[in-house]
Amino acid sequence: MMDRGTEPDEASGPEPITTPGSDPLTTGGEVVLNLRAIHKWFGDNHVLRGVDLEVRRGEHVVVFGPSGSGKSTLLRTANLLEVPQSGSIQLEGVEYGPGLAGETRNRRTARALRQRVGMVFQQFNLFPHLTVLDNVSIALRRVKRVAREEADLKAARQLKRVGLLPKLGAYPGQLSGGQQQRVAIARSLVMDPDVLLFDEPTSALDPELVGEVLAVMRDLAEAGMTMVVVTHEMGFGREVGDWNVFMDEGVIVEQGDGRIYTDAVEARTRDFIKAVL
Repeated sequence: MMDRGTEPDEASGPEPITTPGSDPLTTGGEVVLNLRAIHKWFGDNHVLRGVDLEVRRGEHVVVFGPSGSGKSTLLRTANLLEVPQSGSIQLEGVEYGPGLAGETRNRRTARALRQRVGMVFQQFNLFPHLTVLDNVSIALRRVKRVAREEADLKAARQLKRVGLLPKLGAYPGQLSGGQQQRVAIARSLVMDPDVLLFDEPTSALDPELVGEVLAVMRDLAEAGMTMVVVTHEMGFGREVGDWNVFMDEGVIVEQGDGRIYTDAVEARTRDFIKAVL
């Protein structure tokens, strides 16, 4: 069964299975981010083996799988923090990646892509010497050349959105891990991204702090933010995932709507879900 109406590509490796009950021709709307035939090696390690992934506007895509399956590498290729050896990365039809054999497109730069595809990392990556407000506003000032007063105002609005406006004058070292991750989310939001990527955003947090970060992500999902979330929080993934992708050994084994959690076709998918849910 084809994946949401796309034609299979011989170079893209095994065709992923779509779970029963999901309609690949009617799921979601306009494709915003399109990854096709992505191959990535680290030395002799073939981490991504011809992966295809479509992300549609307003959709929440959840990517899950065992450690070492390639899910975080796939996410990092989506904004070219990792450059694949081959494959196409298109945002709204514009090519940013190496491209496919036989296709010629005007490519835009990785920097241009990252201005439109934001990312929240496992580690918070905040500047310890800058205040919360400056951590959020600095990219607007340096990348988009927004005047400081306007940048600070936009940053304050996003800090309010994640519940941290009272902390705008604090430094990262004065915050809990959950608060630091919420600052990192605000830092991505202030750039007004078309797509927001989350790479296991709660994995570095103490268990009692996970809930506050998931609550912010849940609010973003309800507000219609286009999101791709790599997570081990399977309960959360099951709750917010419009489209759910199970990866193993560098390929997408199976994907589908929420029924993947109860009606998976592949034994590997069923075994993984049974072990973690």
